[in-house]
Amino acid sequence: MLSVVVLISGSGSNLLALLKAAENPLYPVKVVAVGSDKDAPGLEHAELFEVDTFIVEPSRFQDKEQWAKTLLANVLHHQPDLVVLAGFMKILPESFVKALEGKLINTHPSLLPDFKGAHAVRDALQAGAKKTGVTIHYVDAGVDTGPVIVQQELTINEGESESELHERIKVIERALLVETIEKLALAKSASEGN
Repeated sequence: MLSVVVLISGSGSNLLALLKAAENPLYPVKVVAVGSDKDAPGLEHAELFEVDTFIVEPSRFQDKEQWAKTLLANVLHHQPDLVVLAGFMKILPESFVKALEGKLINTHPSLLPDFKGAHAVRDALQAGAKKTGVTIHYVDAGVDTGPVIVQQELTINEGESESELHERIKVIERALLVETIEKLALAKSASEGN
């Protein structure tokens, strides 16, 4: 069983998809905690599924390093095999990333390396891109530069708005995240000889 801590900043639609999948006893993943950088609406999903939550607000700390150190302590308290950034909208310092190297993944609404950063959907539309998609990748010290685990492509419809495109991306993102974490869990199990 792969134990997972999910970090969110918003509505938690990816988190909800993961919690629903984990209800199935055949899904080899357990969400052990959900953390956020603020009182995010998505935390309600965790409470509904009786999963521990924690909030570590950056404004309560002198600097980003102190905040990240406390966030990391909260994450490590749950001893996860994997940490998933699912709409977590804060850039994490290198110290945090290094401490979780190889165990920290992120979802991103573009086909990386295209359209990195917080406005990937808008940037793809402004660039006149014909396609975009979803990338799930390991997190490294850069912004959306870590090794790609999986990508799924999506054609951009003519005249599509940013919100319409983002909603279509989210549908793919949720399914791809659930499937990818399951594959990581099965790979871990196989490598341990279970």
